[in-house]
Amino acid sequence: MSLLATWTRGEHTDPAGTTHPTYRKGTGPGVVVIHEVPGLTADVIGFAEEVVAAGFTVVLPHLFGRPETGDGPLAIASSLRQVCVSREFTKLATGETAPVAGWLRSLARDLHADLGGPGVGALGMCFTGGFALAMMVDDAVAAPVLCQPSVPFPVGRARAADVNLSPDDLAAVRRRAAAGCEVLGVRYARDPATGTRFETLTRELGDAFLRVELPGRKHAVVTRHRQDEAVTRILDFFHGKLHTDPS
Repeated sequence: MSLLATWTRGEHTDPAGTTHPTYRKGTGPGVVVIHEVPGLTADVIGFAEEVVAAGFTVVLPHLFGRPETGDGPLAIASSLRQVCVSREFTKLATGETAPVAGWLRSLARDLHADLGGPGVGALGMCFTGGFALAMMVDDAVAAPVLCQPSVPFPVGRARAADVNLSPDDLAAVRRRAAAGCEVLGVRYARDPATGTRFETLTRELGDAFLRVELPGRKHAVVTRHRQDEAVTRILDFFHGKLHTDPS
């Protein structure tokens, strides 16, 4: 049976007219889980099921790749070709916000309007890791989580330190952090794909950046190299930020 058979398929169109498919499941506060390259793999869906089981309504946007694709070299290469020609994504540019962030913010606003509460959670991973930070510009996002953010690709010091935000968006993120919106970042401590952007986030956000660094040189903290501590910290963060009564 399809791994997405129990999920409700839909789509979201933002005010600019951009449309992407979505998959939704669960009850409780909303969380947008943004898949990594190569797409909605079994591991990504499995993690999303854990978030659903923890008491949340999860929406999975389908941004590239094929749903339920494998995560082998051919699938990765196919997805990378797709994102590299798309204008929705930045890959190497510094000081820029990926255009797809506008669509994701719109999705979060709609989910918050539907479910109410203090806001929604947003989690990105690897290629999409920084998208949750870009979504935080919108007040609808109350619990942003960055799992091993890897864009812009860390080629050179400037790209390795960049957090994939325009100056205006970074200023908005700083303001929200100063007002009390915390950001959870999770990575393996020696993961080269994340560059030095955790250091940038610590400098820019101070104590509002909750930094979790797991021992080792692995990469995907909630999927291929899933670590129980990472999943527990993320679910606790969502419970604390999104439930009006965390108990």
